[in-house]
Amino acid sequence: MISVSLLNIKDNEEKIKEVDQLHSDYVHIDVMDGEFVNNKIDFENLPFMNTKRDIHLMVYDIPRYIDIYSKYKPEYLTFHLEATEKVEEMIAHIKRINSKVGISICPNTKVELLLPYLAQVDLVLIMTVEPGKGGQSFIIDCAHKIDILKELREKNHYHYKIEVDGGVNEVTKEYCKNADILVVGSYLTMSDNYLEKYQNMLK
Repeated sequence: MISVSLLNIKDNEEKIKEVDQLHSDYVHIDVMDGEFVNNKIDFENLPFMNTKRDIHLMVYDIPRYIDIYSKYKPEYLTFHLEATEKVEEMIAHIKRINSKVGISICPNTKVELLLPYLAQVDLVLIMTVEPGKGGQSFIIDCAHKIDILKELREKNHYHYKIEVDGGVNEVTKEYCKNADILVVGSYLTMSDNYLEKYQNMLK
């Protein structure tokens, strides 16, 4: 499955409509508070879209942003493990707004830290770049986390999806064969032909 990131076109309504017309599985909406990451990005006035929403919170005040973005009725709402010590409270909060729960880890965070929560979440988002800005190169050393998560899911009969975000393109997708959802950003949105790039990712 493909989730198209709107990060690089967040202020371009025409480009956002063009993404919507791809009929991808999801649109990936990055939200940043300027504290958890250096960048500050919000989508509080996102144009209406038909595509299901996959919202990624890179913020410290997770409850506040859950409430703000609940209006978009996201399919997945993902927060960072590194941003809170109250992980189970965040999981419960997202469930209360009837979204599926995602949890994300940065490139330097070990998968093992997710073990207490894997039975409770619907999605695990592996960052293959440092969170905070688009256009970075895929960190190959992160790819092994995808395989570990797949093994854990099969062994324990967990139900979460595995999502990969950062530097994903038609070359680096080969490192992500055990992932369920690929977040595609600048590879597609900074190109002249959205449909061609999208179809390349489906091959």
